[in-house]
Amino acid sequence: MGYPHIEHHGAKDGVTGSCHQLDMNATTSLLVDCGLFQGDDASIPSGEGGSRLPIDFPLDSIKALVVTHVHIDHVGRIPYLLAAGFAGPILCSEASAKLLPIVLEDAFKLSFSRDQQRIERYIDIVESRLVALPYQHWFTLVDTEELSARIRLQRAGHILGSAYVEIDLNYPQAGQSKRIVFSGDLGAPHAPFLMPPQSPERADILVLESTYGDRLHEDRQTRRQRLEAVIEQALQDQGTVLIPAFSIGRTQELLYELEEIIHTRSVGASSLTNMLPSETVPASSASVGASSPANSTTDRPPLATEMSATPIPPLSTEERAAPIHPLPPGERAGVRGRETMPENGITSESAGLRSKETSLAISSDAEQPPLPLRERAGERGQKTAQNEAPLAENHSPDQSTTNWPELPIILDSPLASRFTAAYRELKPFWNQGARDRVQSGRRPLAFEQLITIDSHSDHQRIVNHLTQTARPAIVIAGGGMCSGGRIVNYLKAMLGDKRHNVLFVGYQAKGTPGHAIQTYGPKGGYVNLDGERFDIRAGISSIGGYSAHADQNGLVDFVTGMQQWPTEIRVVHGEQRAKEALAEALKQHLPAPFELKL
Repeated sequence: MGYPHIEHHGAKDGVTGSCHQLDMNATTSLLVDCGLFQGDDASIPSGEGGSRLPIDFPLDSIKALVVTHVHIDHVGRIPYLLAAGFAGPILCSEASAKLLPIVLEDAFKLSFSRDQQRIERYIDIVESRLVALPYQHWFTLVDTEELSARIRLQRAGHILGSAYVEIDLNYPQAGQSKRIVFSGDLGAPHAPFLMPPQSPERADILVLESTYGDRLHEDRQTRRQRLEAVIEQALQDQGTVLIPAFSIGRTQELLYELEEIIHTRSVGASSLTNMLPSETVPASSASVGASSPANSTTDRPPLATEMSATPIPPLSTEERAAPIHPLPPGERAGVRGRETMPENGITSESAGLRSKETSLAISSDAEQPPLPLRERAGERGQKTAQNEAPLAENHSPDQSTTNWPELPIILDSPLASRFTAAYRELKPFWNQGARDRVQSGRRPLAFEQLITIDSHSDHQRIVNHLTQTARPAIVIAGGGMCSGGRIVNYLKAMLGDKRHNVLFVGYQAKGTPGHAIQTYGPKGGYVNLDGERFDIRAGISSIGGYSAHADQNGLVDFVTGMQQWPTEIRVVHGEQRAKEALAEALKQHLPAPFELKL
C-alpha cells in the first residue's frame, strides 16, 4: 500500500455519517470526523435494517480525531468511538470546542444513558481530550525521522466554528511531501454570523463534499424577504406557523433574520407614526398594523402559561414602538432579568443550560430542492366558530398585514436554546456585520419577542393552547427532519388543521417524516409519526436560499481558487447524482489533468 492512503468509513455513498481515515504510514493515521448516519443512510445496505452505529474499523493506528464542525452527521458516533477504545486527542476549532460538549452530551443521552452522573463523567472525558486550535495555526501531530505531520484549520463558513482541514505530510527519508485537504462542509456566501471560506493555497489531494454539487442555490441576499412574504401569507390562514429547525446553525440564522424583520417593521411603523398628527394615533396603537383596542392585552386570550408570568412593563418609545404583552414563564430572551444580563444577551443559566429536557435530534445543515412557495391541498383558511374570535390580535384591522412587533416567536427546543446562548458567548467569532448589529444596541439572538420554552410541561401547555386557539405565532422547534424532538408533538396536534402551516427551510433526507410531509403534504397525503398515521391538511411551504452548504458554483470556486490545483480529487458527502454533476463541472473548469474519484 502506498502512503498517504485514505479510507472512507462514512459519507462516501451518501450525505451523512462523515468519517474519513488518513493513513499516513503503516502505524500512524488520522481520523477526520465520526458522524451519525441518518435517514436511509442509517441502515446497512442489504442488511435488513441493521444498524451502522458500531465502529467497525480498527483504532490502533489512529493518533487523533479532527472535527470539522459539530453537526451530528459529523460527530454523532464519537460516543461509540470512545466506547470502542479510542483514547487520542480530539482536535477542533476554538468555537467548536465550546459547542461540541453540548452536542455530545445530547448524543450520549440518546445512545447510552440519561443518568446525570454518567453523563457528567462522559463530558469530563470529552473536555479533557479537546484540543482547541486557532484558525490558520499549524499544529504538529507527528514528528519523527520517518514522518512529520502537521495540521491547520481554516474557516469553512458552514456554521460557527466550522473548518476545513489542511494536512502537511513530509517523509524525510523518502524526500517526499504531500498536502491533503479535507473540505468538511463548505458554506455559502451571505450567511449571518459567518465569514465566507477562502480557498487553500494548494492541495495535492482534495477530499471534497458534494451535497449540492448538482444545483445552484436561490438568491441568499433576498431570502429574508422571501421568509417574510411566506410567513405573511401563511398567517393569513389565521393559525400558527411551525418551522422544524436544526438546533445549531439554522435556528440561529432564523432568529437573526426574524429579528431583522421585526426591527425593520418596528422602525418603519415608528417613522410613519411620527409623521402623523398626534391626535390621529390611537393611544392603544403605537405602530401601523398594531392591534385595535378591541384586541388589546386585556381582551385577547393569553398564552397557556401566561397568567402565571410576571407582567413585563413596556419599553420606552426609543426602545420600541409597540407595547410588550406579558409572556409565559419560559424565558423571555433579553427582557427577563435585564439587570443581571450581560450586554446584549442573557446568561446561560437563564437560557436553561444543562436542562434535562433536550431535543431528540440535531441534523446535517443542508437543504432539499424547494417546492413551490405555496402548494396546498383543498380549501384553506376557513373560519370556524372555535377559531374566529382570538385570531385578530397580530393583524391590522384589515387583516392584510401581520403586526410583527407583537408576533410571538417561540423557540421550543432546550438544546437549540443552549446553542443560541453559546452563540451569544462566541461573538468574537461573528462576522463584522453581526458584530455591528450588536454594537448598535440590537440583540439579534435575544430580542424582545423571543420566548424560549424549557420545561416539558410548558411545552405541552403551549402545544395545547396553540392547537385550541390557533393563535398567530411562529414556533421554531427541534428537530429539523421531524424524526424526533418537540416538533413531532406540534405536528401530531396541528397537521390535520387547515389553519396551520409548516415551513421547511432545511434539507429533508429521504426516509424521514419531514421528507414525507414536504413531498406528500401538498398533495393531500399523510405521514406516519411514531407509528400513527396523520392526514396532512396544514399548508406546506419550503424556502430556498437557507442552505448552509456551498452550491455547485461555490464548490468549483473553492477548487479553482487555489494557486496550485490538486492532482487528485475525491468527491464525497453527496448523493450519486450530485457527485456526478460536480465531477462534470470540475472537469470543465480544471484544464489541468487530475484524477477524479467518486
